[in-house]
Amino acid sequence: MSLALTVVVPCYNERANVAPMVAALETALAGLAWEVVFVDDNSPDGTSAEAKRIAQQDTRVRCIRRIGRRGLSSAVIEGALSSAAEYVAVIDGDLQHDETRLPLMLQAVQGGADMAVGSRHVEGGDSAGLSSPLRVKLSETGIRVAQMVTHTSISDPMSGFFLLRRELFDSLAARLTGQGFKILLDLILASPRVLNIAEVPYKFRPRLAGESKLDVLVLAQFAGLLLDKALRGMVPLRFISFALVGILGVLVNILVLQIALAAGAGFGMAQTIGTIVAMVVNFLLNNQLTYRAQRLKGAKAWRGVALFMAVCGLGAIANIGIAKALYVEDGGSLFSSAAGAAVGVVWNYAVSSTLVWRAR
Repeated sequence: MSLALTVVVPCYNERANVAPMVAALETALAGLAWEVVFVDDNSPDGTSAEAKRIAQQDTRVRCIRRIGRRGLSSAVIEGALSSAAEYVAVIDGDLQHDETRLPLMLQAVQGGADMAVGSRHVEGGDSAGLSSPLRVKLSETGIRVAQMVTHTSISDPMSGFFLLRRELFDSLAARLTGQGFKILLDLILASPRVLNIAEVPYKFRPRLAGESKLDVLVLAQFAGLLLDKALRGMVPLRFISFALVGILGVLVNILVLQIALAAGAGFGMAQTIGTIVAMVVNFLLNNQLTYRAQRLKGAKAWRGVALFMAVCGLGAIANIGIAKALYVEDGGSLFSSAAGAAVGVVWNYAVSSTLVWRAR
């Protein structure tokens, strides 16, 4: 039989779930010509090694190990573009999605739908597997916002469990941002026409192994995706994120400046203290949000912040010099500090991607 379905499984630290996933797919897709592609972001727990071990005995199993880049959406894109099957499905690697619904999803697309989405919020679905009140709240908030932006009645636009024709995915791939965790929403917003979406109910199961990746920063990335789509991709999503962090850095700079001035420090000293604090805050936020896919950890994070401080030192000198010159000119500490900090932000952005968080 010709290959009918590729199941793409983006994963990070899911070693314990690889073998159970293959076994579950074998049962659910009996009678179909299928393959599963594990796209692993160089997990330290050996996820890719486990997938390749199974692949040595089962040709339906493939593994893409990515080094120097991370992110669920980009992992899904790479996995789907590696497929030669007629249909592509996406399912999480934590076994919380119900793989037994894949045949029904396939039937829905074969019957005329552009896409079939596994939904926890239609009759017969269940989201009891959400592990905490925070995850429930994040999910509900994301769903409401996504429905408003997409102008669709789809009940679960935040779902990571869906199936579509490979030809449709290929046609939309160049329009995708590849950022964040919500690839389904990215696909819906990338389509130049309204997609005919069929929703298939499923019960969201509790995680048995590994840890959830959903946190507040995921919702922030989701907001960035919506902003990117609103601007029609004219401004890079990473620049938007960096600029927002920079604005927060300016506010931190001004706040620390005012505190230092109130404590009796001279303006030059106060601005220096504010600049250093703002640089540290900018590094921490960019490391967690803007450059999440190249996030620095442990010793690398300490080296990263040291490098960030060093290369941004020139920007800081310009920051302080411009702020002092403006302060002498008109005596307005607020405006002077903001202008100086803005110069620092521009310099920081110019050097960050190439020196601090460069792709390895």
